[in-house]
Order: sequence, then structure tokens, then C-alpha cells
Amino acid sequence: MVEHPEEISNEYVRGLVEGEGTFTFSPSGNKKIPVFCLKMHVRDKNLLELVRNKLGLKNKVYEYNHQRKDGVKRGPQAMLIVREVGSIKNTIIPFFYKKLKGNKGKQFLEWLEKFGSDSKVPATFKFIFQLYRSGFYDRKQWFYRWTLNN
Repeated sequence: MVEHPEEISNEYVRGLVEGEGTFTFSPSGNKKIPVFCLKMHVRDKNLLELVRNKLGLKNKVYEYNHQRKDGVKRGPQAMLIVREVGSIKNTIIPFFYKKLKGNKGKQFLEWLEKFGSDSKVPATFKFIFQLYRSGFYDRKQWFYRWTLNN
């Protein structure tokens, strides 16, 4: 078994998210909660924990077995999921803002735009949209914490 290094770089995390991550919404009653999710085979749970630690998150990395509706079984999965307003505002958005390329970069910006345009997104996330639109995430000093290793 190959061990993962104790420390991973910011760019490694971003690359992993470009391939395996998603920026989406989770239904909660009549609301839609913004969600960042990174899901992999359970054999990579350790790697997800390294990502969580690199981002300074407290979220648990969950394990589950997924069976599709058509009966096809998939291997057991591990998942890091972030829904908390503070973590989205202070960690996820600054870490990935204008740092993702291709389709994932587009998905990320569409996700942010939907914070403001979707009436089912809670007001607390509308505030994050206002910060984004005001240029808050474009200010260099905001990113100081995340750019040290770039």
C-alpha cells in the first residue's frame, strides 16, 4: 500500500477537485443549500482527510456504500461535504476563486452566481453572493493565507 504524503500542496488540492469535486446544491425542505463535495473510493479516505486538513475544515469524511436505483452496486465511497455558511464563505470560495480551469472553473462561477439568482437559496448565502459581486474575493490581501504555497 502506498502511503500519502503528510503534506499536500494547494495546487494538488485544486487539481484533485477539478477531477473529483463538485459545487452543487442540496435540497433542504423548500430551500437549496450550496454544497462543496469531494467524493472518492473509500480506499482514498486518507487523502480526503489530508484535503480537509489542508483546508482547515472540521468536517467529517463520511463512508457509505452506494447502490444505484437500477441495482448496480458501486464500490464503497468516502466523501467530504461542506455546507456550512462560514466554511463556504471563508474557506471554500477564497481557496478556489479564480483558481480552477476548464469546466470546473465554469461550474464554480455558475454555483456562485446561483447564490444570488435562485430564490430557494437561503438569505445567508445571498450575503456571500453580495460579497462576491462587490469584488470582495478579488482583493489580494484576502487570499494571503491561500497563496503562500503557490
